[in-house]
Amino acid sequence: MSRLGNLGARLYRGEVGYDFIGNRKIWYGVSILITITAIVGLAVSGLNMGIEFKGGAVFTTDEKPKISVSQAHESAVEASGHEAIVQGLGDGNMRIQITEVDTATANAVKTQLSDDLGIPESKINADLVGPSWGEQIANKAWTGLGIFMVLVVVYLAIAFEWRMAIAALVALIHDITITVGVYALVGFEVTPGTVIGLLTILGYSLYDTVVVFDSLKESTVGITRQTRWTYSEIANRSINGTLVRSINTTVVALLPVAGLLFIGGGVLGAGMLNDISLSLFVGLAAGAYSSIFIATPLVADLKERDPQMKALKKRILAKRAAAAAKGEDGEDDDRDDERELGAGTPETAGAVVGQRERPRGQGRTPGNRR
Repeated sequence: MSRLGNLGARLYRGEVGYDFIGNRKIWYGVSILITITAIVGLAVSGLNMGIEFKGGAVFTTDEKPKISVSQAHESAVEASGHEAIVQGLGDGNMRIQITEVDTATANAVKTQLSDDLGIPESKINADLVGPSWGEQIANKAWTGLGIFMVLVVVYLAIAFEWRMAIAALVALIHDITITVGVYALVGFEVTPGTVIGLLTILGYSLYDTVVVFDSLKESTVGITRQTRWTYSEIANRSINGTLVRSINTTVVALLPVAGLLFIGGGVLGAGMLNDISLSLFVGLAAGAYSSIFIATPLVADLKERDPQMKALKKRILAKRAAAAAKGEDGEDDDRDDERELGAGTPETAGAVVGQRERPRGQGRTPGNRR
Protein backbone atom coordinates (compact mmCIF):
# COMPACT_ATOMS: atom_id res chain seq x y z
CA MET A 1 0.00 0.00 0.00
CA SER A 2 2.86 2.37 0.80
CA ARG A 3 4.33 1.81 -2.66
CA LEU A 4 0.98 2.65 -4.26
CA GLY A 5 0.75 5.74 -2.10
CA ASN A 6 4.24 6.85 -3.11
CA LEU A 7 3.43 6.23 -6.77
CA GLY A 8 0.25 8.28 -6.46
CA ALA A 9 2.15 11.14 -4.82
CA ARG A 10 4.81 11.06 -7.54
CA LEU A 11 2.13 11.08 -10.23
CA TYR A 12 0.49 14.05 -8.59
CA ARG A 13 3.76 15.97 -8.35
CA GLY A 14 4.59 15.18 -11.98
CA GLU A 15 7.75 13.17 -11.20
CA VAL A 16 6.54 10.16 -13.20
CA GLY A 17 3.93 9.70 -15.87
CA TYR A 18 2.63 7.59 -18.73
CA ASP A 19 2.56 8.64 -22.36
CA PHE A 20 -1.19 8.37 -22.95
CA ILE A 21 -1.11 10.52 -26.07
CA GLY A 22 1.92 8.81 -27.60
CA ASN A 23 0.31 5.39 -27.18
CA ARG A 24 -3.17 6.52 -28.20
CA LYS A 25 -3.30 4.24 -31.25
CA ILE A 26 -3.02 1.22 -28.96
CA TRP A 27 -5.95 2.39 -26.85
CA TYR A 28 -7.95 3.37 -29.92
CA GLY A 29 -7.48 -0.19 -31.12
CA VAL A 30 -8.55 -1.63 -27.76
CA SER A 31 -11.65 0.55 -27.75
CA ILE A 32 -12.54 -0.38 -31.32
CA LEU A 33 -12.17 -4.09 -30.48
CA ILE A 34 -14.36 -3.79 -27.39
CA THR A 35 -16.96 -1.76 -29.27
CA ILE A 36 -17.09 -4.25 -32.15
CA THR A 37 -17.54 -7.08 -29.64
CA ALA A 38 -20.40 -5.19 -28.01
CA ILE A 39 -22.09 -4.47 -31.33
CA VAL A 40 -21.76 -8.10 -32.45
CA GLY A 41 -23.21 -9.28 -29.15
CA LEU A 42 -26.09 -6.85 -29.55
CA ALA A 43 -26.73 -7.95 -33.14
CA VAL A 44 -26.53 -11.69 -32.39
CA SER A 45 -28.12 -11.98 -28.94
CA GLY A 46 -30.19 -8.84 -28.81
CA LEU A 47 -31.42 -7.26 -25.60
CA ASN A 48 -33.51 -9.17 -23.11
CA MET A 49 -36.19 -6.53 -22.76
CA GLY A 50 -38.11 -6.61 -19.52
CA ILE A 51 -41.84 -6.95 -19.14
CA GLU A 52 -42.15 -3.18 -18.75
CA PHE A 53 -41.21 -2.82 -22.42
CA LYS A 54 -42.85 -5.89 -23.96
CA GLY A 55 -45.93 -6.19 -21.79
CA GLY A 56 -47.08 -9.26 -19.87
CA ALA A 57 -47.72 -10.43 -16.33
CA VAL A 58 -45.66 -10.83 -13.17
CA PHE A 59 -46.80 -13.35 -10.55
CA THR A 60 -45.32 -13.11 -7.05
CA THR A 61 -46.10 -15.67 -4.38
CA ASP A 62 -46.77 -14.76 -0.75
CA GLU A 63 -46.20 -18.33 0.35
CA LYS A 64 -43.34 -20.72 -0.31
CA PRO A 65 -44.25 -22.99 -3.27
CA LYS A 66 -44.08 -26.75 -2.93
CA ILE A 67 -42.10 -27.23 -6.16
CA SER A 68 -38.67 -26.14 -7.36
CA VAL A 69 -37.82 -23.18 -9.57
CA SER A 70 -37.25 -25.43 -12.60
CA GLN A 71 -40.61 -27.15 -12.10
CA ALA A 72 -42.31 -23.76 -11.72
CA HIS A 73 -40.70 -22.65 -14.98
CA GLU A 74 -42.08 -25.70 -16.82
CA SER A 75 -45.52 -25.07 -15.34
CA ALA A 76 -45.53 -21.39 -16.36
CA VAL A 77 -44.46 -22.16 -19.93
CA GLU A 78 -47.05 -24.91 -20.27
CA ALA A 79 -49.85 -22.75 -18.84
CA SER A 80 -49.10 -19.62 -20.88
CA GLY A 81 -47.55 -20.93 -24.07
CA HIS A 82 -44.83 -18.27 -23.76
CA GLU A 83 -41.32 -18.19 -22.35
CA ALA A 84 -41.17 -17.43 -18.64
CA ILE A 85 -38.55 -16.19 -16.20
CA VAL A 86 -38.75 -17.69 -12.71
CA GLN A 87 -36.69 -16.30 -9.85
CA GLY A 88 -36.40 -17.59 -6.32
CA LEU A 89 -36.68 -14.79 -3.76
CA GLY A 90 -34.74 -14.58 -0.53
CA ASP A 91 -37.69 -15.63 1.69
CA GLY A 92 -38.38 -18.77 -0.36
CA ASN A 93 -41.12 -17.24 -2.46
CA MET A 94 -41.01 -16.98 -6.25
CA ARG A 95 -41.35 -14.31 -8.91
CA ILE A 96 -42.67 -15.58 -12.26
CA GLN A 97 -42.55 -13.26 -15.25
CA ILE A 98 -44.35 -14.10 -18.50
CA THR A 99 -44.27 -11.74 -21.45
CA GLU A 100 -46.93 -10.99 -24.05
CA VAL A 101 -49.99 -12.31 -22.22
CA ASP A 102 -53.36 -10.54 -21.97
CA THR A 103 -55.70 -10.32 -19.00
CA ALA A 104 -57.72 -13.45 -19.84
CA THR A 105 -54.58 -15.53 -20.32
CA ALA A 106 -53.07 -14.13 -17.11
CA ASN A 107 -56.11 -15.26 -15.09
CA ALA A 108 -55.91 -18.75 -16.54
CA VAL A 109 -52.17 -18.90 -15.85
CA LYS A 110 -52.72 -17.80 -12.27
CA THR A 111 -55.22 -20.61 -11.72
CA GLN A 112 -52.87 -23.18 -13.24
CA LEU A 113 -49.94 -21.91 -11.19
CA SER A 114 -51.99 -22.14 -8.01
CA ASP A 115 -52.59 -25.85 -8.65
CA ASP A 116 -49.01 -26.61 -9.70
CA LEU A 117 -47.31 -24.57 -6.96
CA GLY A 118 -49.59 -25.98 -4.30
CA ILE A 119 -50.66 -22.61 -2.87
CA PRO A 120 -54.03 -20.76 -2.90
CA GLU A 121 -54.74 -18.22 -5.63
CA SER A 122 -55.13 -15.57 -2.93
CA LYS A 123 -51.41 -16.04 -2.15
CA ILE A 124 -50.37 -15.20 -5.73
CA ASN A 125 -50.18 -11.53 -6.68
CA ALA A 126 -50.53 -10.74 -10.37
CA ASP A 127 -49.41 -7.49 -12.00
CA LEU A 128 -50.28 -6.83 -15.63
CA VAL A 129 -48.26 -4.47 -17.85
CA GLY A 130 -49.51 -3.34 -21.24
CA PRO A 131 -47.03 -3.12 -24.15
CA SER A 132 -48.14 0.43 -24.98
CA TRP A 133 -46.93 1.63 -21.59
CA GLY A 134 -43.56 0.06 -22.16
CA GLU A 135 -43.32 1.64 -25.59
CA GLN A 136 -44.00 5.06 -24.07
CA ILE A 137 -41.27 4.54 -21.49
CA ALA A 138 -38.78 3.53 -24.19
CA ASN A 139 -39.63 6.53 -26.37
CA LYS A 140 -39.28 8.93 -23.44
CA ALA A 141 -35.93 7.37 -22.53
CA TRP A 142 -34.58 7.84 -26.07
CA THR A 143 -35.91 11.40 -26.14
CA GLY A 144 -34.24 12.19 -22.84
CA LEU A 145 -30.97 10.69 -24.06
CA GLY A 146 -31.06 12.74 -27.27
CA ILE A 147 -31.77 16.00 -25.41
CA PHE A 148 -28.97 15.21 -22.97
CA MET A 149 -26.48 14.67 -25.79
CA VAL A 150 -27.42 17.93 -27.51
CA LEU A 151 -27.13 19.96 -24.30
CA VAL A 152 -23.77 18.41 -23.48
CA VAL A 153 -22.33 19.24 -26.89
CA VAL A 154 -23.63 22.83 -26.74
CA TYR A 155 -22.31 23.40 -23.23
CA LEU A 156 -18.85 21.97 -23.90
CA ALA A 157 -18.58 23.91 -27.15
CA ILE A 158 -19.31 27.13 -25.26
CA ALA A 159 -17.31 26.40 -22.10
CA PHE A 160 -14.31 24.90 -23.90
CA GLU A 161 -14.30 24.49 -27.69
CA TRP A 162 -15.94 22.41 -30.42
CA ARG A 163 -13.11 19.88 -30.53
CA MET A 164 -13.62 19.02 -26.88
CA ALA A 165 -17.38 18.81 -27.44
CA ILE A 166 -16.87 16.28 -30.25
CA ALA A 167 -14.39 14.25 -28.17
CA ALA A 168 -16.79 14.15 -25.20
CA LEU A 169 -19.66 13.06 -27.46
CA VAL A 170 -17.54 10.24 -28.93
CA ALA A 171 -16.61 9.13 -25.40
CA LEU A 172 -20.27 9.10 -24.34
CA ILE A 173 -21.34 7.04 -27.36
CA HIS A 174 -18.41 4.71 -26.61
CA ASP A 175 -19.63 4.22 -23.01
CA ILE A 176 -23.26 3.66 -24.01
CA THR A 177 -22.34 1.14 -26.71
CA ILE A 178 -20.15 -0.90 -24.36
CA THR A 179 -22.76 -0.91 -21.58
CA VAL A 180 -25.59 -1.97 -23.90
CA GLY A 181 -23.34 -4.60 -25.49
CA VAL A 182 -22.53 -6.10 -22.09
CA TYR A 183 -26.25 -6.42 -21.35
CA ALA A 184 -26.71 -8.26 -24.62
CA LEU A 185 -23.76 -10.58 -23.96
CA VAL A 186 -24.66 -11.54 -20.39
CA GLY A 187 -28.41 -11.66 -21.06
CA PHE A 188 -29.45 -9.47 -18.13
CA GLU A 189 -32.95 -8.10 -18.31
CA VAL A 190 -33.39 -4.50 -19.45
CA THR A 191 -35.85 -2.67 -17.22
CA PRO A 192 -36.62 0.99 -16.44
CA GLY A 193 -33.97 0.65 -13.73
CA THR A 194 -31.46 -0.14 -16.46
CA VAL A 195 -32.42 3.01 -18.33
CA ILE A 196 -32.03 5.07 -15.15
CA GLY A 197 -28.60 3.56 -14.57
CA LEU A 198 -27.59 4.22 -18.17
CA LEU A 199 -28.54 7.89 -17.95
CA THR A 200 -26.78 8.18 -14.58
CA ILE A 201 -23.43 6.90 -15.81
CA LEU A 202 -23.31 9.55 -18.52
CA GLY A 203 -22.94 12.19 -15.83
CA TYR A 204 -20.08 10.29 -14.19
CA SER A 205 -18.40 9.82 -17.53
CA LEU A 206 -18.56 13.54 -18.25
CA TYR A 207 -17.24 14.42 -14.80
CA ASP A 208 -13.80 12.87 -15.38
CA THR A 209 -13.69 14.18 -18.94
CA VAL A 210 -14.47 17.76 -17.92
CA VAL A 211 -11.86 17.66 -15.14
CA VAL A 212 -9.14 16.79 -17.66
CA PHE A 213 -10.48 19.29 -20.20
CA ASP A 214 -10.45 22.07 -17.60
CA SER A 215 -6.83 21.30 -16.72
CA LEU A 216 -5.94 21.18 -20.42
CA LYS A 217 -7.65 24.50 -21.13
CA GLU A 218 -5.78 26.17 -18.28
CA SER A 219 -2.46 24.66 -19.31
CA THR A 220 -2.66 25.73 -22.95
CA VAL A 221 -3.22 29.43 -22.34
CA GLY A 222 -0.49 31.15 -24.35
CA ILE A 223 0.79 27.89 -25.79
CA THR A 224 1.96 29.49 -29.04
CA ARG A 225 4.28 31.87 -27.12
CA GLN A 226 6.58 29.05 -26.02
CA THR A 227 8.66 26.47 -27.86
CA ARG A 228 9.10 23.73 -25.30
CA TRP A 229 5.92 21.62 -25.42
CA THR A 230 3.57 20.65 -28.20
CA TYR A 231 -0.18 20.54 -27.62
CA SER A 232 -0.09 16.76 -27.35
CA GLU A 233 2.63 16.88 -24.70
CA ILE A 234 0.69 19.38 -22.62
CA ALA A 235 -2.43 17.23 -23.01
CA ASN A 236 -0.44 14.29 -21.73
CA ARG A 237 0.73 16.34 -18.74
CA SER A 238 -2.88 17.26 -17.98
CA ILE A 239 -3.99 13.61 -17.97
CA ASN A 240 -1.13 12.59 -15.69
CA GLY A 241 -1.84 15.52 -13.37
CA THR A 242 -5.48 14.46 -12.88
CA LEU A 243 -4.92 10.69 -13.06
CA VAL A 244 -4.86 10.06 -9.31
CA ARG A 245 -8.05 12.09 -8.84
CA SER A 246 -9.80 10.13 -11.58
CA ILE A 247 -8.72 6.78 -10.14
CA ASN A 248 -9.81 7.73 -6.61
CA THR A 249 -13.26 8.98 -7.64
CA THR A 250 -13.86 5.95 -9.87
CA VAL A 251 -12.86 3.42 -7.21
CA VAL A 252 -14.99 5.11 -4.55
CA ALA A 253 -17.98 5.13 -6.92
CA LEU A 254 -17.46 1.50 -8.01
CA LEU A 255 -17.24 -0.01 -4.50
CA PRO A 256 -20.91 0.41 -3.48
CA VAL A 257 -22.08 -0.49 -6.99
CA ALA A 258 -19.96 -3.65 -6.87
CA GLY A 259 -21.59 -4.49 -3.54
CA LEU A 260 -25.03 -4.25 -5.13
CA LEU A 261 -24.04 -6.28 -8.18
CA PHE A 262 -21.90 -9.07 -6.75
CA ILE A 263 -23.21 -9.37 -3.20
CA GLY A 264 -26.81 -8.20 -3.46
CA GLY A 265 -27.54 -9.62 -6.91
CA GLY A 266 -25.08 -12.52 -6.92
CA VAL A 267 -24.63 -13.88 -3.39
CA LEU A 268 -27.95 -12.88 -1.84
CA GLY A 269 -29.98 -13.56 -4.98
CA ALA A 270 -31.70 -10.18 -5.19
CA GLY A 271 -31.82 -10.36 -8.97
CA MET A 272 -33.73 -7.12 -9.39
CA LEU A 273 -30.66 -5.22 -8.15
CA ASN A 274 -28.84 -6.36 -11.28
CA ASP A 275 -31.11 -4.20 -13.44
CA ILE A 276 -29.47 -0.98 -12.36
CA SER A 277 -26.19 -2.13 -10.77
CA LEU A 278 -24.75 -3.76 -13.92
CA SER A 279 -25.30 -0.63 -16.01
CA LEU A 280 -23.74 1.51 -13.29
CA PHE A 281 -20.74 -0.78 -12.83
CA VAL A 282 -19.92 -1.17 -16.52
CA GLY A 283 -20.72 2.44 -17.30
CA LEU A 284 -18.56 3.87 -14.49
CA ALA A 285 -15.58 1.75 -15.53
CA ALA A 286 -16.06 2.57 -19.22
CA GLY A 287 -16.49 6.27 -18.42
CA ALA A 288 -13.24 6.45 -16.46
CA TYR A 289 -11.45 4.62 -19.27
CA SER A 290 -12.85 6.80 -22.06
CA SER A 291 -12.08 10.10 -20.32
CA ILE A 292 -8.39 9.16 -20.10
CA PHE A 293 -7.74 6.98 -23.14
CA ILE A 294 -10.29 8.31 -25.65
CA ALA A 295 -11.54 11.85 -25.02
CA THR A 296 -8.31 13.73 -24.35
CA PRO A 297 -6.17 11.91 -26.97
CA LEU A 298 -8.93 12.62 -29.51
CA VAL A 299 -8.84 16.32 -28.60
CA ALA A 300 -5.06 16.29 -29.10
CA ASP A 301 -5.48 14.62 -32.52
CA LEU A 302 -8.02 17.22 -33.62
CA LYS A 303 -6.06 20.14 -32.20
CA GLU A 304 -2.78 19.08 -33.83
CA ARG A 305 -4.50 19.52 -37.20
CA ASP A 306 -4.81 23.24 -36.52
CA PRO A 307 -2.31 25.29 -38.60
CA GLN A 308 -1.05 27.13 -35.51
CA MET A 309 -0.39 23.87 -33.68
CA LYS A 310 1.35 22.45 -36.75
CA ALA A 311 3.61 25.51 -36.92
CA LEU A 312 4.30 25.28 -33.18
CA LYS A 313 5.24 21.62 -33.43
CA LYS A 314 7.54 22.36 -36.35
CA ARG A 315 9.33 25.10 -34.36
CA ILE A 316 9.69 22.83 -31.32
CA LEU A 317 11.12 19.95 -33.33
CA ALA A 318 13.55 22.31 -35.07
CA LYS A 319 14.65 23.72 -31.72
CA ARG A 320 15.19 20.27 -30.25
CA ALA A 321 17.14 19.16 -33.29
CA ALA A 322 19.37 22.22 -33.07
CA ALA A 323 19.89 21.76 -29.32
CA ALA A 324 20.75 18.09 -29.83
CA ALA A 325 23.27 18.98 -32.53
CA LYS A 326 24.98 21.49 -30.21
CA GLY A 327 24.76 19.19 -27.20
CA GLU A 328 22.69 21.73 -25.26
CA ASP A 329 19.70 21.07 -23.07
CA GLY A 330 17.92 24.39 -23.66
CA GLU A 331 17.21 24.80 -19.93
CA ASP A 332 17.31 28.61 -19.95
CA ASP A 333 14.90 28.81 -22.88
CA ASP A 334 12.66 26.27 -21.18
CA ARG A 335 12.37 28.53 -18.13
CA ASP A 336 11.30 31.44 -20.30
CA ASP A 337 8.80 29.22 -22.13
CA GLU A 338 7.38 28.04 -18.85
CA ARG A 339 6.81 31.57 -17.60
CA GLU A 340 5.05 32.37 -20.86
CA LEU A 341 2.84 29.29 -20.66
CA GLY A 342 1.94 29.85 -17.03
CA ALA A 343 2.34 26.22 -15.95
CA GLY A 344 2.93 25.84 -12.26
CA THR A 345 0.40 23.66 -10.49
CA PRO A 346 0.65 19.94 -9.77
CA GLU A 347 -2.54 19.36 -11.75
CA THR A 348 -0.96 20.67 -14.94
CA ALA A 349 2.58 19.43 -14.52
CA GLY A 350 2.46 15.68 -15.22
CA ALA A 351 5.74 14.54 -16.74
CA VAL A 352 5.82 13.18 -20.29
CA VAL A 353 7.18 9.68 -20.60
CA GLY A 354 9.83 9.53 -23.26
CA GLN A 355 10.71 13.22 -22.82
CA ARG A 356 14.40 13.86 -22.31
CA GLU A 357 15.64 13.17 -18.79
CA ARG A 358 16.21 16.03 -16.39
CA PRO A 359 19.80 17.09 -15.72
CA ARG A 360 21.38 15.41 -12.74
CA GLY A 361 20.51 17.15 -9.49
CA GLN A 362 17.26 18.63 -10.75
CA GLY A 363 14.62 17.31 -8.38
CA ARG A 364 11.45 18.50 -10.04
CA THR A 365 10.10 19.36 -13.43
CA PRO A 366 9.95 23.12 -14.07
CA GLY A 367 6.18 22.96 -13.91
CA ASN A 368 6.42 21.95 -10.26
CA ARG A 369 8.73 24.68 -9.00
CA ARG A 370 7.09 26.68 -6.25
